[in-house]
Amino acid sequence: MSESYHYNVMRRAIALIDAGGEGMTLEALAGEMGMSAAHFQRLFSAWVGVSPKRYQQYLALGHAREMLAQRFTTLEAAEAAGLSGTGRLHDLFLRWEAMSPGAVARRGAGLRIGYGWFQSPFGEALAMGTARGLCGLAFAGEVGREAAMRDLCARWPEAEFAESPESIAPWVASAFAGRGEARLHMIGAPFQIKVWEALLRIPSGHVTTYSEIARAIGHPRAVRAVGTAVGRNPVSLLIPCHRALRKSGALGGYHWGLPVKRAMLAFESAQAEG
Repeated sequence: MSESYHYNVMRRAIALIDAGGEGMTLEALAGEMGMSAAHFQRLFSAWVGVSPKRYQQYLALGHAREMLAQRFTTLEAAEAAGLSGTGRLHDLFLRWEAMSPGAVARRGAGLRIGYGWFQSPFGEALAMGTARGLCGLAFAGEVGREAAMRDLCARWPEAEFAESPESIAPWVASAFAGRGEARLHMIGAPFQIKVWEALLRIPSGHVTTYSEIARAIGHPRAVRAVGTAVGRNPVSLLIPCHRALRKSGALGGYHWGLPVKRAMLAFESAQAEG
């Protein structure tokens, strides 16, 4: 059974939990989804490894505030611990390089970008990459295939796009499995690259704030600009913009839909607990 199927079950569960609250019983939740409690519990455990009740707590809207209070990460501490330039769910080693500002200004002219559709733990994903690494990763479950394709292609309008899933499949497989090596080719303006580098320093299972990112990159007053750069992150999950929260603990926005952000944070919390 595919990971996307598991995510679609979680997506429906999120909507039901939002409607019925954290106190909704396993039996009631499973019944609303047309499943037995035992089958529903197996799906949860197969996907994330914790009980549905525990996962409900992770999906609760207050969970982000709890993470901010208990697992807030200062980016300097993360860098000192040797986390700069890496991203981990389990044993994933992430290598990255940034495109030069001049190349960015050419809007992708002369760049060949291969793309493909893949099944992921968070629904159907559109991945794009150059010969140097992944440059785009979008999740289509909330926005649809056409919107995801249009969004990523518009970021590099002068590039040549070719359907070539085999050219990027090894990096994508490593990204979703959380082990092996994945490469990133980060295409953005210098300020955006600084923000994305800061995001790469947030360990899995932890969160930080937009204001902390602004301070860490030397622009403490540029919180709004940081938020915009976070939202323009082209490589979701691997550049973990889902780990950036508002100072209040509110989730803020997420380019591919808040249910995906909540599911990612819940998934990583469960992995950290395990």
